[in-house]
Amino acid sequence: MNRMKLEDILDIIKEAEQRDTKLYFVTRSIKPGASKRTKAVEKYLFKVYQIDCNEEVRSHLYDTTIKQIEKTIARNCEMVDYDVLSDETEHLFTFPIQHKVFSFSDVVTNQLLKVSEKVTSIADLTSNGEDLWAYCLEFYHLDDDRKVFTFRKILPNKVGVDEKAKNFLKTMFNTESKQLALLKEETVNLDEQIDCLYIDETFYVIKKACFEQIVGLQEEYHERAIQIAEQMISSGVLQGGDKLKELIEKKPSIHKKLVKVEKIGTYKGLDPQKLSEMKQVCLKYNDSLKVDNGKLIFETEEDIDTALKALGDYYKIGEVSGKPYGTFAGKELTPAEN
Repeated sequence: MNRMKLEDILDIIKEAEQRDTKLYFVTRSIKPGASKRTKAVEKYLFKVYQIDCNEEVRSHLYDTTIKQIEKTIARNCEMVDYDVLSDETEHLFTFPIQHKVFSFSDVVTNQLLKVSEKVTSIADLTSNGEDLWAYCLEFYHLDDDRKVFTFRKILPNKVGVDEKAKNFLKTMFNTESKQLALLKEETVNLDEQIDCLYIDETFYVIKKACFEQIVGLQEEYHERAIQIAEQMISSGVLQGGDKLKELIEKKPSIHKKLVKVEKIGTYKGLDPQKLSEMKQVCLKYNDSLKVDNGKLIFETEEDIDTALKALGDYYKIGEVSGKPYGTFAGKELTPAEN
């Protein structure tokens, strides 16, 4: 994959005409016929709507986008391939769209490349069962015929639609007339933040958690975690599967750890010798791995946490320093042949 430098993406935005900046709303709704058991990748329908904005709003969004990217560049983050458990505070992630199958992909591979329907009323969208999911800005470089898109998640409490309230009046203070007036307009608070950028079939992820929420990865990880738990239970490697399922529903941070465990595959083919080795590694770092009769025992959240550390290669040794580290993140390396 040919990655672009963030500085080069910023240059494209700066060369784009400010007046050509477009604002879009991305909505999400449940597909007709979908049920609770429908996979997340097949469950949701995303739609793109263009919304007209005045020059003041357009100018402000253009300027704040540049400032946000400049601030990100100043952090001097290392650009790395997206990884489920990598630390988002230290990296700028790249996520290529090729071969990635998720329902949000239609937004960037299809809908934003066409003329989008224009929004005339936010209330009409929400009344149709569509949730305002994210807002998107398009920057078009005419000479290069290239577009950069930025995305920011819209939280439900950032949307205000005038409703017929019986017990209060929605008002605003007009600074020109110096009077209190009824507020009848629909409002959407557009945060001056960027969660990710998209250009040339690649997402550049600035805020990892928000990006995962926008494209639906969080829900996919949840589904995958349940499937992995079922596999572990059916394979007979653990006792206390109900406790694991309960924790999956209560603690989202465990989802990615289970995905990592599956990727490594350490839970497959566990035998007494391997469990004994795992237990010794855990004890070395004052963690107690609960094992009985050739099975991992899950009675408490701490039991599960320790087991996932062992299965997820949490304990690592630096090749150069020889110092021990604890992290689920990491990219497998292939040693050079002598």
